[in-house]
Amino acid sequence: MVEYKFTAQKLNGQSITGSLTADTSSDGKKKIQKLAEKNQLKLVAVEKKSTFLYKAQKGNDKPIRGVQKAFNKKEVEEALARLGYKALTVNKKLIDYQAKPPVSEIVTFVKISSELLDQKLAYGEILTLLINDTQNVTLKNTLKEINNELKKGADSQATFLKYQDVFGKFTAYMLGLASKSGNMAEIYRATAKFLERNQEFRKNMRSALITPMVTVFVLFLAVIFYVGYIFPETAKLFVRFGVELPPMTAFTLKISDFLIGNPYLVAAFCIIPPIALWQFSRTEKGKYLIDQYVLKLPVIGSLVHKTLIEVFCRVFYTLYSGSAESIEPIRIAAEAAGNTYFEDKVKNVAIPLMIKKGIGVTDAFEASGVFTETALSRFHSGEETGTIKNTALQLANYYETETVYKLKNLIELIQVGIAMFIMVVMILLTLVSAETATVRPKTPGTASNTQIVNNNVV
Repeated sequence: MVEYKFTAQKLNGQSITGSLTADTSSDGKKKIQKLAEKNQLKLVAVEKKSTFLYKAQKGNDKPIRGVQKAFNKKEVEEALARLGYKALTVNKKLIDYQAKPPVSEIVTFVKISSELLDQKLAYGEILTLLINDTQNVTLKNTLKEINNELKKGADSQATFLKYQDVFGKFTAYMLGLASKSGNMAEIYRATAKFLERNQEFRKNMRSALITPMVTVFVLFLAVIFYVGYIFPETAKLFVRFGVELPPMTAFTLKISDFLIGNPYLVAAFCIIPPIALWQFSRTEKGKYLIDQYVLKLPVIGSLVHKTLIEVFCRVFYTLYSGSAESIEPIRIAAEAAGNTYFEDKVKNVAIPLMIKKGIGVTDAFEASGVFTETALSRFHSGEETGTIKNTALQLANYYETETVYKLKNLIELIQVGIAMFIMVVMILLTLVSAETATVRPKTPGTASNTQIVNNNVV
């Protein structure tokens, strides 16, 4: 997220200032331009909030150095002056890039906050304590800015949403909502539970998929090196003597000649498809299609699907307060699931049916086509008995238990499959090497000497 401040003039010459946030710099400038055109304003200045490095001194004390975000240099100097400091140097940071803090750091912040809220500690004091103890620079600076803005009376939800690139969209929304709710500790606790569960699932999925993929990729490179460099050095010796090669050896040598003769084509085949897929996945359509087909994958698709429903139900349980206010919890829960296809079906199919046609939660979920029969059955039961909130929690706990168990089995299955694949590849390489080793070139002149001996006998 980026923040802009603009200064403009009305038609009567009156000067006005304002600020807004956007996902990117280009979006921010477009918003300001549209705002100016709509209200017939003449833009005087547009400034982006940046990071400034300063060196300041109070009286005869030792100079201190610090970092401050502001729209311009003058703002930093005025802020230091209010604190009794004289600005010695104030310079804009050349590379204003902050790496996103690890998920573990955010989980720790949310979890500790929920525990301190349970102890009835004021939220301002909690932020001060965590700012002092947080090691990650990005998170530390973010918490400082949030604390300063909240002290000035800023809206908590708008404040946290400004930093959704740090916390994530769902987490920022939940933390901002918590300050307005009547049970801040419960929302923080539910958010911490969601983040821990999400982190654990991603970690297990990486263990199940990434490690085997890296292993297969390294094995692929090793086979390419063997077939393209080591094997030809031996096999071509027999070709020079005119020896007929066995089938596997001859086929492998053809592959080797192709790899050596077309290195750029082979490199392009190995590099371009992954990069193209990665770029496609970053587009809105690409992300939608990938998220859709992930749910259709054998074994893994079912696991991911049930995890999405688990997350949806857990967030829905936290936010749901009654049937009259069910739309907003459903929308937020769909966004929290983290799957574009799932989110689209809930927000653009289920919710419109509930609003326009007034159909029930279960029928709307069934029409979306992204809920399992088990989930629909449980929601139907909860809707009839008026216990849909508790039903959502039960369903979340049920799917959590099931997915944790099945994920462990999946990891073991993938590890066995990768081991079998490596074994098959090694056996094929061994067979080719063994076949090559059995080739015996004829001794030069053997045939002619035999013919001479036969003539003498006759």
